[in-house]
Amino acid sequence: MTTVTIIGAGNIGGAVAALASKAGAGVQVLARDPEKAATVAAPLGAEAGRVGDAMTGDVVVLALPYQAVAEVLDQYKGRLAGKTLVDVTNPVDFSTFDDLVVPADSSATRVIQDAVPDAHVVKAFNANFGATIATGEAGPLVTAVLVAGDDGAAKQTVVDLVTAAGLRAVDAGALKRARELEALAFLGITLAAAEKTPWTGGFTLI
Repeated sequence: MTTVTIIGAGNIGGAVAALASKAGAGVQVLARDPEKAATVAAPLGAEAGRVGDAMTGDVVVLALPYQAVAEVLDQYKGRLAGKTLVDVTNPVDFSTFDDLVVPADSSATRVIQDAVPDAHVVKAFNANFGATIATGEAGPLVTAVLVAGDDGAAKQTVVDLVTAAGLRAVDAGALKRARELEALAFLGITLAAAEKTPWTGGFTLI
């Protein structure tokens, strides 16, 4: 059975934890505030703890603001080798809400893969709002989760989790496609923040 550790207990972390549980995976939720982790984990019958605790998952999901990732990776240095590491972050510059904080020829996912070269980093869920992951619906359509990465087995693990939970998963290509996925997500976030599209909608595939 696949086991999944979610690092982060916000909207996305909670939605991905519920998705993994629905898919039949064992779930662990870790957060800086263990009470928040417990709030997410308890309805799922999942394990809860604090960031820094031992990870039980073969799959580790970084459901964090991008700016918090480096510190977490440092805490888990040497403990991520061989794991499927799912990056859901979007490197938005929240001081201006008008740019990304990674180089134009790179991505948050590339930065993370370079920081933990022994992990199999996959980009997924970043272009989905939490509500569409939780409900499995984006407007009238099934939520589509775009998945990118260089390791085929790691991508397939994420695809299998998504489809087992009843959502649609689409292989978006190699890790370098994370750049486009982050740009797509950035556009979606700015449209929703400007109330031009609802947080229950967003991009999906027909």
